[in-house]
Amino acid sequence: MLPSLGIGRLIKSSIRHVSRKRRGGGGVVLFSRCLCVRTGDNGSDAESTTPPPPPPTAADHYDVVISGGGMVGFAMASALGKSARLSDRRVLLLEGGAERVWDLSPDYSNRVCALNPTTQHLFTSLGVWQRILDMRAQPVKRMQVWEACSEAMITFEGDEERPVAHMVENDVTLQALKSLIPSHVQVEYNSRVSGYQLPQDTSSTVTITLKNGRTISTDLLIGADGVRSGVRAAMGVQYLGWEYDQMGIVATLELSEPTDNTVAWQRFLPTGPVALLPLSEDKSSLVWSTTKETAQHLLSLSDEDFTDALNRAIWDDKPRDARLESVHKGWLKLLETVLPWTNEGVVRQLPPSVTRVMASSRASFPLGLGHAVHYVAPRVALIGDAAHRIHPLAGQGVNLGFGDVATLLETLEKAVLLGADIGDERMLYEYERGRQRHNVATMTSVEALYRLYTSEAPPLVLLRSLGLSAVNLITPVKERIMSHANG
Repeated sequence: MLPSLGIGRLIKSSIRHVSRKRRGGGGVVLFSRCLCVRTGDNGSDAESTTPPPPPPTAADHYDVVISGGGMVGFAMASALGKSARLSDRRVLLLEGGAERVWDLSPDYSNRVCALNPTTQHLFTSLGVWQRILDMRAQPVKRMQVWEACSEAMITFEGDEERPVAHMVENDVTLQALKSLIPSHVQVEYNSRVSGYQLPQDTSSTVTITLKNGRTISTDLLIGADGVRSGVRAAMGVQYLGWEYDQMGIVATLELSEPTDNTVAWQRFLPTGPVALLPLSEDKSSLVWSTTKETAQHLLSLSDEDFTDALNRAIWDDKPRDARLESVHKGWLKLLETVLPWTNEGVVRQLPPSVTRVMASSRASFPLGLGHAVHYVAPRVALIGDAAHRIHPLAGQGVNLGFGDVATLLETLEKAVLLGADIGDERMLYEYERGRQRHNVATMTSVEALYRLYTSEAPPLVLLRSLGLSAVNLITPVKERIMSHANG
């Protein structure tokens, strides 16, 4: 049994436990607690000897406050501001950083995301997608995934009308969202939170205390404040997660020659996957997940030596087990005999060669997995990385966050339509239930892939090779995988 399936059991069992509690007696049991969390500048608990801040005035009350101004937070603010049913609500977004002037640089950023068709649909409804296209986005019309320990591979095909995804720099996405925030949505920069006071139920509101002493109240607090979420900490919910013994290396690459660069390439190495993601005719983005020790070594190399190491990772074949190769070739012949109409699925393209890594574009970040057992409490909801964290091998992290935005928006619009309180946990639970069903399935699948492909044990190599080759030839299965990945 795969060790990766443990996360699925833990999360699903927790959800079932909570569902039984909430459904007991034909209704929903609200959390019975009132929490006040104060944090210091470094996020640790800190005692305060100063008098408590004055209560918020009517001018400092908002219908919705979004804590966190990254891509997911600004998407939430834009969605709320452009909703016809929520147009009369006061919305505030609190961003801890300073507002900065941004211009589109001719050089590509090393932080990019693969935005799937569901995210594109959301952005189109917000009027953001065309702004992104006007700046910079590269369609991904094909994805090819293969591994180093065998000849097994799988491809996913798109077309001109519906690509597999679009590669977009994070800064481009964020700028497009910021530039189209409705004027009645208030954005406050340099607004650092020192604490949240959460209510037991909807009879009172959330109180937010800023580091400058100002207090704000709101009917609904949306936590979009990232992996180390202060909102999640104030909720006191159980958070299941761990750090991998891996780092992600990102960089911008120049290819050996201009080409129709619309294919995303990913190769599974025993130390982790390496991916080349298209940016333009001669530029690609690198996401290389590897062990911490290997990452430190790679980051210490010169640009030339790093480029050589990358090309070897993409192109070089590892010594392979002859018995495994024989069984796999026999399996492919059997599949081609049984499924003769799918022979086109085995077409293998050669990946591009990298001529250099762009100067100063290399960076790294830690990898891990995490999931909040609850996304909601009375007058509180978590979205994005505040609710879940995932390995980047499937490119689903930010798409899960944008999916949270779309589902929470639908939930709040339904609450308004029914005349309900937007902070009522019974309404918010519909959002939690819908998103956890999708997010947990995605996280479990990605975790299983991570565990499966970091092993060189011959039985596991054979198992995954036979399975991957079979899936590659069965179109309905591939379409179901793509459908789930698209949200």
